[in-house]
Amino acid sequence: MTAPPINANRQIARAAGTVMAAFLLSNLTGLVRQMLISRAFGTQDVIDAYNAASAYPDLVFNLIAGGALASAFIPTVTDFLAKGDRKNAWHLTSSIANLIVLLLTVVSLVSAILAPWIVQYLAPKFEPHLQALTVDLLRILLVAPVIFGVSGLCMGLLNAHQVFIWPALGPTMYSVGMILGVLFLSPSLGIYGLAWGAVLGSLMHLAIQVPALVRLPERRYFATLGLRFAAVREVGRLMAPRLLGVGAVQINFVVNTILATGQPEGSLTALKNAWVIMAMPQVVIAQAIAIAALPTFASQAARGEEDEMRSSLAATLRSVILLSVPASVGLILLRVPLTRLLFERGEFDAHSTQLVAWALLWYAAGLVGHSLVEIASRAFYALHNTLTPVLVSLGAMSLNVIFSLVFSSAFLNAGWPPHGGLALANSLATALEMVALLVLMRRRLGGIKAGLILAVSLQTIGASLVMGIALFAWLELSQGMPTWIVAIGGVLIGGGVFVLTAAAFGIREVRAAMRLVYQYVSRKPAA
Repeated sequence: MTAPPINANRQIARAAGTVMAAFLLSNLTGLVRQMLISRAFGTQDVIDAYNAASAYPDLVFNLIAGGALASAFIPTVTDFLAKGDRKNAWHLTSSIANLIVLLLTVVSLVSAILAPWIVQYLAPKFEPHLQALTVDLLRILLVAPVIFGVSGLCMGLLNAHQVFIWPALGPTMYSVGMILGVLFLSPSLGIYGLAWGAVLGSLMHLAIQVPALVRLPERRYFATLGLRFAAVREVGRLMAPRLLGVGAVQINFVVNTILATGQPEGSLTALKNAWVIMAMPQVVIAQAIAIAALPTFASQAARGEEDEMRSSLAATLRSVILLSVPASVGLILLRVPLTRLLFERGEFDAHSTQLVAWALLWYAAGLVGHSLVEIASRAFYALHNTLTPVLVSLGAMSLNVIFSLVFSSAFLNAGWPPHGGLALANSLATALEMVALLVLMRRRLGGIKAGLILAVSLQTIGASLVMGIALFAWLELSQGMPTWIVAIGGVLIGGGVFVLTAAAFGIREVRAAMRLVYQYVSRKPAA
């Protein structure tokens, strides 16, 4: 007898709450990291060199052991766990781990040798001295993908066992490593200290998961690549199309890096910092819920519970819309005080704030699209269908490249900073990707309760508009006040107005949350 859908939804909600809390800590730590980096390096050319150098190791990791592996590994290992077959689950895990270490080590070593050639294509418009610095930084940062490969597999295995807290704390530890690099290494090593801090952070990202890993039941290690093991081939089959999608995304980032390095100084770093701010709610809302939902979706798919999966997916989409729409509106309206509060100190001046806020305006417009893509794509992965989201992603990323060229040129002709066009291109392409994925998933499942999703969407948009009016009024009234009052006050006022308005509009998720808070606050202490 299978569990009713409500239990699956509660399981996702509980797991998502755990991951959200950990990701909130991660975001706060990441903000401290970015604030310290901005104070130390501002938007100078050396931090542009670091950001350019970090693009390639990210490409290597994501192609070989990033999201493509998680989307293929978790559903496959979950099949074994659902059947109680732990021996084969560990056989699969060992084989994939051995393959990852081998591949990433070889690729990183070859890339270190070819680093000068890679940088020439990655940042062709850098001055020679800046290209040389980028080469040095790239060679240091190439250590991290090998470590992240093993750590990423550990995250997938723990999530498949419904263990979420320790994997979710990994990004926090990565930020801590970089903070240590900025504080203790950069004063003597300069930008090189930040690079070594990133390597330290990758080690800490792995280390925090080890205690939970060794507590998993019936753990075993197999010294094999498992090339003849059917489950390894299944992971490879699922990864193959997904790699195309990941590759398209990463190539997109590389194209943006190349375009941004040819724009005014600080453009690349402004995009990076704006993405960090936009990613805060995206990570806490969408990635947390998506990570929590994938194992449940995969279990439902493995048991053939299509109706239950449809209900779980619809509930998950409604929750993400309810959280991401007001977050997008808030980021757009509070972009300047938030950027000033977070980064404007030391080498990061008022001009730097304007560069970041301009990019944030256009990135924040795409927050809802990014959030829903996270959920919809994982629903496809749970169904062992990686091809469909990959084809959609390829189309979206191709449009992103075209949009990047068109919008950056259009912005320049209009007298606007051109890096804003790169951010707008990303948001528009992701919105189109979101629409395509939801339409295709609706066909695959025979519906996703679109009526309920549309109703929540309209109510959420209405409440967000009311919130926006309140924020406009607050920004007018708070002129001349300290930045921290403007930013924090805006967040509190915006959040409060949205919750009250959403409850008045009858959004049941908000009312249920308010009832839970009221019950917790009003309960009497035990005698």
